[in-house]
Amino acid sequence: MVEEREEKIRVLIVDDIPETRENLRKLLQFEGDIEVVGAATGGAESIEMAKELAPDIVLMDINMPDLDGIAAAEAILQASPHTQLVMMSVQGEADYLRRSMLAGAREFLTKPFTSDELVTAIRRVYRLQPRIEAPPVIQRAPPLEELSRPTKPEKRGKAIALYSPKGGVGCSTIATNLAIALGEEGEKKVALVDFSLQFGDLGVLLNLRPQSTIADLGPLIEELDDILLDEVMQAHSSGVKALLAPPRPEMADLVAPEHMRKILAQLKSIYDYIIVDTESSLSDLTLAVLESSDKILLVITPDIPTVKNATLFFEVMEALDHPLEEIILVLNKVDRRGSIQEENIEASIKHPIASRIRDDHQAALAAANQGIPLLIGQKSRPISQDILTLAHQLNGELEKAEKPMPEEAVSGSSGLIRRIFRSPRIL
Repeated sequence: MVEEREEKIRVLIVDDIPETRENLRKLLQFEGDIEVVGAATGGAESIEMAKELAPDIVLMDINMPDLDGIAAAEAILQASPHTQLVMMSVQGEADYLRRSMLAGAREFLTKPFTSDELVTAIRRVYRLQPRIEAPPVIQRAPPLEELSRPTKPEKRGKAIALYSPKGGVGCSTIATNLAIALGEEGEKKVALVDFSLQFGDLGVLLNLRPQSTIADLGPLIEELDDILLDEVMQAHSSGVKALLAPPRPEMADLVAPEHMRKILAQLKSIYDYIIVDTESSLSDLTLAVLESSDKILLVITPDIPTVKNATLFFEVMEALDHPLEEIILVLNKVDRRGSIQEENIEASIKHPIASRIRDDHQAALAAANQGIPLLIGQKSRPISQDILTLAHQLNGELEKAEKPMPEEAVSGSSGLIRRIFRSPRIL
């Protein structure tokens, strides 16, 4: 028997149509954990009722005659920061969604919606509600002998970003399966992050429905902690936890570069490995991710346009003083028939190919369409074995990097790398 919760989610309904207000009340009256504490007929009235009732959730219609839902939402959030907004509208255009989110709404429901959609939205937004921290407890100072003891170091995981300067090369497929493979390497704790914010595919590849996404973290970024991240991330049967991209392209505007840096820093304190899938453009968002990553897997395919773009990418990274030794070149879709020879690719890019993944379009397509990663449904295929080899190689390099190198070896290696990459590049 499930124990009934003592505290209910207090909801204020705001809509200028009486029938709509009554229908919403009826939809919610049978939910044991939700209580409708009031109903306002317009935006201006909703502001006063929110101040008086301090509801947890406001269901706000976006179009009202006296004061529209956007303006009312902004005023309510200023007066009651604890309150969360769920916006409703018969119009589902991208502009309405974007304006609602920028005004502070945490969810957008297009009318008509079902009872399940409404209740799910309310509960999800309530779970992501900012938590009020208790006042700090004054404690006595520890003895001097305790201060002299070495403190336990904070856990610092490794972030690996997968990037390609050209779309369609298979970054998302590799990222998904690499995360699963790394989880099997010594039972590591692995997170998979979709920073391809406009058109991220990791949710599809893992067959996960995005109940919450990275967009939910934007308004709460200053309160980001392990508990909040766990609320937003979704568990996959492989043991990997996924932070998915926003469900709509326009919601990418809710995530800023500083958000990405803070999210990655928090993930590093929880997970051993963080696999990050990025978009192909070198935007401020992408550069923020690359700068915050410990390794970059540059994924290319054996064709002239991709090799040309990869050469330009290295030039940009060198201009930004990014350590080129942290970039691992991965050649995907390797096919001996008609492809550019590997030695010619290395000569053009002036960087060695560290890993090769064989072409298996049929297996990759089936995995994507079924939402079953290669390492779960087709582990014996050559493409899967190549990704396992990459994971083993990457795990070994990262563990080796944690051990301090002799100073002479570091300086000699750095000098050699700089001499190699400052040579002219000719495609």
